[in-house]
Amino acid sequence: MSLPDTVRIVEVGPRDGLQNEPQSIVAAVKIELIERLAAAGLPVVEAGAFVSPKWVPQMAASADVLQGIRRRAGVHYPVLVPNMKGLDAALAAGAEEIAVFGAASESFSQRNINCSINESLERFRPVIEAARERDVRVRGYVSCVLGCPYEGEIAPEAVATVAAELQAMGCYEISLGDTIGVGTPRKAQRMVEAVAERVPISRLAAHFHDTYGQALANLYAVMELGIATVDSSVAGLGGCPYARGASGNVATEDVVYLLDGLGITTGVDLEALAATGRWISGKLGRQPASRVAQALAARA
Repeated sequence: MSLPDTVRIVEVGPRDGLQNEPQSIVAAVKIELIERLAAAGLPVVEAGAFVSPKWVPQMAASADVLQGIRRRAGVHYPVLVPNMKGLDAALAAGAEEIAVFGAASESFSQRNINCSINESLERFRPVIEAARERDVRVRGYVSCVLGCPYEGEIAPEAVATVAAELQAMGCYEISLGDTIGVGTPRKAQRMVEAVAERVPISRLAAHFHDTYGQALANLYAVMELGIATVDSSVAGLGGCPYARGASGNVATEDVVYLLDGLGITTGVDLEALAATGRWISGKLGRQPASRVAQALAARA
């Protein structure tokens, strides 16, 4: 299969990228980040997570953020929701799209959300049903699709099972996450091939971390199979509070540069995006992890 003509980028920086930051980030900064990303042409910008502030304190102001952003026509602003309490809070704040977060690893599921994979799916079922009754779209995440910090390699069939369950419950799209960034291109392809036997490739997205520097290669490999939705994080922000040593998501700037070079349409303004990455990195007191952002800054 040839590469897609168009790739939809899901920007996860304001949620997945900031959730593990040690310093406090005020709602006004998050709101400006989201608005800058949308203005740069990102069609989907994760706006927060309605989770316990005890476990993820950086997401405590998600209601203020979601209510404070000036929404652009055609842009989606999903929020992560773990349970009915989170759904009620998200709906009260004006959420029009939510995401649920499962795992392909039993150990990771226990460490992350304190229950088994099957128990997590049963928790999601009423959340997804209630959201869909209110015409709220639901996206599903599957973490540890290419490796787990506690179990090592994960069988592709295990990923396929969880993805198929989430689709059957009503998730319109399933994001496949290499949470600890250990995947390599052929392993990524084998995983996607297994999942695509149960879920149409058009309903799958790739969410790869760059811990071992393989994210762009892995993305290219799965795009060859037909993946046309990619999750990424501005300036390479991110990590995982339950996966020690996991570095940030693949940088959105690096993904856009790759896709531009391949002639694949994204609708994203790379210069505006890189400027946003430099801006939020400045707020965090460091340089962007994006190699493209660094190169553009050096050239300026």
